[in-house]
Amino acid sequence: MNISREEIIRQTNEALKKEFELTDAQLTPQANLKDDIGLDSLDAVDMVVVLEQKFGMNIRQGYDLRSIVTLQDLYNFIEKIAQESIQNK
Repeated sequence: MNISREEIIRQTNEALKKEFELTDAQLTPQANLKDDIGLDSLDAVDMVVVLEQKFGMNIRQGYDLRSIVTLQDLYNFIEKIAQESIQNK
């Protein structure tokens, strides 16, 4: 999957806005997923499923999702997975 960082941010924000009824103002790179956006552990599972469908990749397998605290972390994480999928082809 060859996708730009801007496209990762746009698609991630779009998916989160739709799934969790968030606003653009809430979706800043430094926003804490738990404290600022209000996602709990069940929401995190839903978020992973939505993003897996959005990007067509397996996010859960072999990755430490607990390291994702902010939206910036999430963007970096998706970008890393996308890069790894390109390298593994």
